[in-house]
Amino acid sequence: MKAIGYKKSLPVTEAEALLDIELPKPTAVGHDLLIRVEAVSVNPVDTKIRRGGDAPAGTYKVLGWDAAGVVEAVGERVTLFKPGDKVWYAGAVDRPGTNAEYHLVDERIVAPMPASLSFAEAAALPLTAITAWELLFDRLKITPETAGTMLVIGGAGGVGSILIQLAKRLTRLTVIATASRPETSEWATLLGADQVINHRHSLVSELQAVGVQSVDYVACLTHTEEHFPEIVQVLKPQGALGIIAGAPSLDIMPFMQKSISIHWELMFTRPLFQTDDMIKQHALLTEVAAMVDRGEIKTTLNDHFGPINAQNLLKAHALLESGKAKGKIVLVGF
Repeated sequence: MKAIGYKKSLPVTEAEALLDIELPKPTAVGHDLLIRVEAVSVNPVDTKIRRGGDAPAGTYKVLGWDAAGVVEAVGERVTLFKPGDKVWYAGAVDRPGTNAEYHLVDERIVAPMPASLSFAEAAALPLTAITAWELLFDRLKITPETAGTMLVIGGAGGVGSILIQLAKRLTRLTVIATASRPETSEWATLLGADQVINHRHSLVSELQAVGVQSVDYVACLTHTEEHFPEIVQVLKPQGALGIIAGAPSLDIMPFMQKSISIHWELMFTRPLFQTDDMIKQHALLTEVAAMVDRGEIKTTLNDHFGPINAQNLLKAHALLESGKAKGKIVLVGF
């Protein structure tokens, strides 16, 4: 089967940073589905893993943790799907990725894709929807009755684009998003943010300019260490901070006096550790699909980079690494 992978960890400017390759077609056993991949999207995690080290000796590393496709075959323990079903999912970080014609994935983290979306539109959503949902409802313990104000740092990115929509549809929160360019500010507003401020400026001053002195929650989706001193200032006592990006030198002691809680979200945790509640990702993606089909939330697809191949994936990686992407980048077909 066709696939895209790499052996050496190289800068995105190097032609061999990603390669068009041929790999054996995998076989579904146990809880696995064999998916014929129709569309994928590209996430920051793809670029981070590509830059993070070489593939094991004698192998290729295949990236990609978002897909929409069709069930080709099922393992003997599968109960949720049958061949021919159209599905969407984000996969598991410890298994080969979705940048391949055929892909194995555990049925418990897969859901029927929205009937109202194309494969391209659907592929934009799974990883970011899982991340945003788990951050809001599993980590921060927000409920439909939760009011107050949430600051979303990085509101125009992939996770921010769906988190804004979920927060506005499923909670009573006032959502203030950050963006730094006119087009990304417009995007965040279109998705439902009550206010948009510029994270290139002082967050304290920007919040004050829209009449907000402090917030109950912060969802920091990018550059946590850079914004951390001001996050300490703007969070109310007994507030909560949600983080999705690595922050290796974060000193949380400034939060002690305010009794602020910190919540990490990694959407790969459930499949990586085969947790008892792993099937919650199937359930939440099923609910998100229903919301899409009811017209309550929209796809976050913004850029379509053509067929799934090494050249187009390198362009997508380059845009993500530039920090200028908004919404999601999707590739369709081999």
